[in-house]
Amino acid sequence: MTLRSIGFSNYNALQVTLRHQMSHGVQFDFNYTYSKSIDLCSDAERLGNYGSLNFNGGCQMFNAWSPNLFRAVSDFDTTHQVNANWIADLPFGKGRTFAGNVNRAVDAIIGGWQLSGLFRWTSGFPYTIYNNPADYPTDWYWEGAAMPTVSHIKSGAYHLADGNVNLFPDPTTAEGLFNPALPGQVGVRNFVRGDGYFGIDLGLSKRWKMPWSDKQTVALRWEVFNVTNSTRFDFNDRIRPARAKATTPSRFRTSATTRT
Repeated sequence: MTLRSIGFSNYNALQVTLRHQMSHGVQFDFNYTYSKSIDLCSDAERLGNYGSLNFNGGCQMFNAWSPNLFRAVSDFDTTHQVNANWIADLPFGKGRTFAGNVNRAVDAIIGGWQLSGLFRWTSGFPYTIYNNPADYPTDWYWEGAAMPTVSHIKSGAYHLADGNVNLFPDPTTAEGLFNPALPGQVGVRNFVRGDGYFGIDLGLSKRWKMPWSDKQTVALRWEVFNVTNSTRFDFNDRIRPARAKATTPSRFRTSATTRT
């Protein structure tokens, strides 16, 4: 085995930003990216040392004579990305829309509150289905990726009847849609998509001016992460069909861990 820095990558994106500077007590940024990243091999930080074809901490080629066989979307490719952040003064207290003429004592309780937040959502991340263990069709060291028999497979994050989360709504059916790669083939990389990312964080704060000096204040801040208590799943990228023979009982299962 030899290591060599070769290959290419291609990234194209449409990026849209809407920005509102602080005015009338409101400030926000909204960003949307529609993109596609293609390469011969890559790593994704979320997968650690076991990313797509990254068994030993470096991306590997199964057929050095035809590297373009591995051309596919990158491990980190996310078609859609949306994120936003905002700061908004709540309309209560002295000089505000509601209770604008209250005395100083009441204003110290209801006035000066500020709500801030972060929002992020992405479409699903790509994953590779690998050959059965100990199946080396092309390279003596790397087992290679499996060959799908259809052009598209429904995938994502599905809660099964046994309580587990799987990449496929029906693992048994999905297992039958992949075959081991033949000699000279490398399989299909990043053919399925898993779960994307979703999160909302909020913060509520208030600042009091000290009676002896407007330059000195006391602040209270309350922050909540993942307000909706949403779960997103990272699947083990070394997913393998269990079929060694046509008569082998189906054991095609994908492990998943929650992503925070």
